[in-house]
Amino acid sequence: MTKPQSKTEKKIDNNIRLALTDVCEQALGQLQGFEWLTHQANYTNFPASLVVTCVFDTEDNLQLAEASGEADVLKKQIQAKLLKVGVKFKALNRQVMFDSEEACEAQSGGNWAQRLESRKERSVAKNRPH
Repeated sequence: MTKPQSKTEKKIDNNIRLALTDVCEQALGQLQGFEWLTHQANYTNFPASLVVTCVFDTEDNLQLAEASGEADVLKKQIQAKLLKVGVKFKALNRQVMFDSEEACEAQSGGNWAQRLESRKERSVAKNRPH
């Protein structure tokens, strides 16, 4: 994913970061095993390229959050916070993802940079006229 370059892109990225920090702080106190979240975006295809990854400590805690509906609540909180700063997801279920430290360690040797880079194909394709 590209880093924000223009002043406008930097401002959007900062607003996203602030909004997601609020959601993260809330989730830390509410969701068992929730550890952190991050975002990536390619600003030439924004907001379709925005991907938010929410990370739990173990697969068990992630599955518990999904089974109880807490993962869906977290998605909705992310969506609502970002909407307040003018960012609307094109496809929420493809753009907010869940993962775990345990899975990263097992599948990517704990290399989050590599693992997150592989998420970029999850962004929503641009609408192209025919």
